[in-house]
Amino acid sequence: MSTDSTLLTGLAPVLDTHIRILILGSFPGAQSLAAAQYYAHPRNQFWKLVGALVDEELYAMPYAERLPRLLAHGIGLWDVLGACEREGSLDSAIRKPAANDFARLHILCPALETVGFNGQASGKFAPQFAANGYRTVVLPSSSPAHMAMSFEQKLAAWRQLLAQDAGVPAQGSLL
Repeated sequence: MSTDSTLLTGLAPVLDTHIRILILGSFPGAQSLAAAQYYAHPRNQFWKLVGALVDEELYAMPYAERLPRLLAHGIGLWDVLGACEREGSLDSAIRKPAANDFARLHILCPALETVGFNGQASGKFAPQFAANGYRTVVLPSSSPAHMAMSFEQKLAAWRQLLAQDAGVPAQGSLL
C-alpha cells in the first residue's frame, strides 16, 4: 500500500447570485487539475452537452470565455468534493474524500432551483440537496470513461436540467 498519496484540491466554484441551475461533478480529473479548468479533457462531452442546451458552441470558445457564458445563461459549476486523494482520474480511485461546504449556497445563490449531478458519483449527494428544497437531476456522466450512451442519448437526459418545475418530479434520475 502506497503512503505517498498527495491531497488534491479541487477548483473554485463558478457561481453568482443569478444562477438557477448548478451542475456538480464529482472531482476534477488529472487533466482538469493540471490546466485549472473544469472539464479540460478533450474527449469529455461536458462543454458540447451544455453548449447544446444553451445553443452556443461553448467547446469552441477559449476557456476564459466559457465561464462567463455559463453564468449568463444562469448556470453555475462546481464539484461535490473539494479535496481527496486519488491516482489518475477515475472516481473509483478517490480516497479520503472531503465534501465542499454547501451550507451557504442559499445565500450565495438565492435564485438556485435545480442541481444537476454529472454522473453517479456526484449523484450520491442528490438526496441532501433535495432535502434542502432543490430540484435534483442525476445525469449520465459526460466523462470519456462513460461511453455506454451516445451523445444524443446523453443530451436528451441533460435537457431535464431545463425542464420547468411544473409537472417535474422533485427528484429525478436519468441514469
